[in-house]
Amino acid sequence: MSTYHIYQNLLAQVERVFRHSRQGSIQTRRRYKEAVCRFCYFLAEVYRLERLANIAPKHIFAYAEFLKEGGKAASTIKTDLAAIRFFHDQMPQVKYHTLPDNSMLDLERRSFGKVDRTWSEREFNRMIGKAWGEGREDYAAALCLARYCGLRIHEVFRLDTAAAERALKAGALTVKGKGGKVRTVPLTETPRIELTKMLAQTQRGHKLFVPDDMPTDRAINNFQCFIYRYRNEVQDADSHRPMTCHGLRHTYAVEQYLACRKQGMDEHAACRHVSRLLGHEREDVTRIYLASLRKGGEGNG
Repeated sequence: MSTYHIYQNLLAQVERVFRHSRQGSIQTRRRYKEAVCRFCYFLAEVYRLERLANIAPKHIFAYAEFLKEGGKAASTIKTDLAAIRFFHDQMPQVKYHTLPDNSMLDLERRSFGKVDRTWSEREFNRMIGKAWGEGREDYAAALCLARYCGLRIHEVFRLDTAAAERALKAGALTVKGKGGKVRTVPLTETPRIELTKMLAQTQRGHKLFVPDDMPTDRAINNFQCFIYRYRNEVQDADSHRPMTCHGLRHTYAVEQYLACRKQGMDEHAACRHVSRLLGHEREDVTRIYLASLRKGGEGNG
């Protein structure tokens, strides 16, 4: 059964349960139903789960991690998980009667600047291979833009043909990031090639990575699920680094920093340069991306 049909089947199961639910206000039930439907997509895409009665603790742990990696606030994650537990309680004959509670999920944890999130070259190449294997040249291009331009996932999926054309003409990509901050990122050969490929297969005036019949957040979610589905297969055997799209931005930051140091810049000048490329103004924020260097004893001069 295809992912689409599994997802549609799960949605039908959700509809049957919520049709008979009278607990809570109409607004709460609607909000909970939307959250459960998003969870269903994750279950279909990553686990190919066909029966919601078989929801297991491992699915909750994985989904909570997935939401955290996607940058969701702890309060948002707690609300979504409450919706899933509410739904689970309404179902007859479930396989597991108890699902993990919030105390087991470490939702408030903050480890920014302490965890090495970079990808190795081998891991990156293996993930590119998975994208090609699925015939997803757009995913391969998205990975390259995150890896070689330091783009956030939302910045990648915001790109349209006009932005790509300007970038190829100027040799640099103009990016509007968080808080409306605009930065310019030089284009190296690989992202130039990938942008050219995407332009050739995208109708003018349209987004490069978002189909016309799909909301942007769904396209981003699909891409995140792709990475999540294959990361255990592509990760180095001795690695415990969390592999996310944002980790490629960390990889970009580290490589740019090391290049600056090799050119003779001191630590602070290198950090300032990387900060501009990432769209940050504060050096201490930029250092969050350099956790791997501290771990390896580099970049502490």
